[in-house]
Amino acid sequence: MIPVAAMAKLTLLDYPGKTAAILFLPGCDMRCPFCHNSDLAAGGGPRTDIKEVYAFLEKRRGLLDGVVVTGGEPSLWDIMPLLRDIRDMGYLVKVDTNGLRPEEIEKWLAADSVDYIAMDIKNSPAKYAATAGLPSVDMNLIKKSVGLIMNSGKEYEFRTTVVRPIHETEDFRIIGEELISGAEQYFLQPFVSRDEVPDKNLTEPDDEFLKKCLEISAPFVKKIEIRGKNF
Repeated sequence: MIPVAAMAKLTLLDYPGKTAAILFLPGCDMRCPFCHNSDLAAGGGPRTDIKEVYAFLEKRRGLLDGVVVTGGEPSLWDIMPLLRDIRDMGYLVKVDTNGLRPEEIEKWLAADSVDYIAMDIKNSPAKYAATAGLPSVDMNLIKKSVGLIMNSGKEYEFRTTVVRPIHETEDFRIIGEELISGAEQYFLQPFVSRDEVPDKNLTEPDDEFLKKCLEISAPFVKKIEIRGKNF
């Protein structure tokens, strides 16, 4: 049985242009120092009965457009049965992932069980592991996931949480050139400091820094926005 750590019954933000519920799955194979869900990523926290989740979704048929499956990291679990059940109820499905397990993304796509995929791009390749809180990251896995998503025919987005001093403006040129060139959508998400964040020395990017990151990234992608900002 797939564990669900929590459920948000309504979001107007997490599935672009849709009303949706969010299912949070526990556990993550990254340990980002800026994570807002560090307890969840470590596998802790409460659990929500999957029967309650299904009962809620049954009641909301026709009222909600979709369901977002996020974490933690959903690819750690065999979520195919969950995705099929959600689709069978008539919902659109969005899945968030860090891209470390392209074989799982391939399964989701082959089964036509997702409508929208959002993948986090942590940083430029040389800084990827440190940004993800890991000793090393096989960038071939990240690049394979990017390629699968870009060629999937599905709606998708790449996104980077912009954190100071982890990111420098040059990182965004490298991300654009080496990882996501030609992507349909790229979102920059300003880091917001919270008590749950593991590294208390991290700070929020100022508007000038964000504008520069946007300017540098723009030539590499078809659409770019800074979430929560209107420059």
